Amino acid sequence: MSYTRITRNPDQMNGEPCIRNFRIPVATILSMLSQELSIEKILEYYPDLEKEDIVETLQFAAEAINEKELPLNRAS
Repeated sequence: MSYTRITRNPDQMNGEPCIRNFRIPVATILSMLSQELSIEKILEYYPDLEKEDIVETLQFAAEAINEKELPLNRAS
């Protein structure tokens, strides 16, 4: 999949994936979502973001999980 809202710049945020060249790492938004913050609340905290940024962040994360092995414990 091609991403138009997720960017990587080696000279910004240590090359971490960010949203539209803002200094807002994808990981920060994912962390906020995992803490059960609503999309509306995240948009209040980051008024430069758009709902589509958050949707693409979730798509990016889902694809990233499929791309590599994760260190998970096996279910018993």
